[in-house]
Amino acid sequence: MDPHSAAFSLPPLLSTPLPDLATLQAAAHVVALPLNTRFRGVTHREAMLFHGPSGWSEFAPFLEYQPAEAAQWLAAAINHGWGAQPAIYRDAVPVNASVPAVDPADVRAVLQRFPGCTTVKLKVAERGQTLRDDVARVRAVHADFARRDLPPPLLRLDANGGWDVHTALAAARELAPYHLDYLEQPCATVAELAELRAQLQAAGLAVRVAADESIRKASDPLAVARANAADLLVVKAAPLGGAARALQLVAAAGLPAVVSSALDTSVGIAAGVQLAAALPPHLFGGACGLGTAALLQADVTREPLLPVAGQLPVVAAQPDAALLREYAVDPARRRWWFDRLAACYEVLAAA
Repeated sequence: MDPHSAAFSLPPLLSTPLPDLATLQAAAHVVALPLNTRFRGVTHREAMLFHGPSGWSEFAPFLEYQPAEAAQWLAAAINHGWGAQPAIYRDAVPVNASVPAVDPADVRAVLQRFPGCTTVKLKVAERGQTLRDDVARVRAVHADFARRDLPPPLLRLDANGGWDVHTALAAARELAPYHLDYLEQPCATVAELAELRAQLQAAGLAVRVAADESIRKASDPLAVARANAADLLVVKAAPLGGAARALQLVAAAGLPAVVSSALDTSVGIAAGVQLAAALPPHLFGGACGLGTAALLQADVTREPLLPVAGQLPVVAAQPDAALLREYAVDPARRRWWFDRLAACYEVLAAA
């Protein structure tokens, strides 16, 4: 499909009939899992899990997301738990290590949770930190690989739109010698991404630009491709409404894609791995950001989807009943999640 065609639109949110709300409520479990490292300002990851006829699925939009946006996550959970799954091209997916915006002294402990990963994604442009802090974290990653007599890792920097073009270019100049692969959503707007990409090329810096928020939060997800503002896409199954919609978006853009997680439980990670496995070879962008179950202190399954030799298998995660009980939220929090489910359900029913 031509990304320059103004006629492109994503398919409907649901590829399977919408179950009754009572059916979803009866199939739901709500958990709060402790994190190893504070992430997005929280120390626990809350999620609602469903056991549908096609297997387990996850509804876990970040807490600040309002129903219109969070409904896409519910659609993904319904499509995965009640619908058919896409055909796959590979039975395992390489993943990158994920390093939050931690102190450089804590980098080594984080990397130990990602055995065999030779690509490292680092959070940068954290509020309250500076480029100097980001550089120090990158150097700590390199030092840890050197200490283990490993080749330098391939680095990806995720700024979540936190830099302007000038700062992003300065970061690329300073960190290019550290085997820098790409900058993920370095700037907030498509116009800024296009300007940065042009400046990187003019400066002779072989650093790619990846689009994340400019895809999944955009009313026109192909604007990035039309503006030649990115070299590749970062896609997540849940925010895009599930694997089928994500695959169609990637195909329409014609750019390689890296599949990432949203700090999911192993149930959500399994859906992301399936999406990554379903990307055609010419659109598969390499190591994916799906090793993030390593950032959880606990999970809903006795066999968490953790990287082994830098890879994750394509499997269906099976939650453990005792773990679902152990990490269940309190009654007040459960009501909050059920109210949220009902609000998002209304959005899907209206669509």
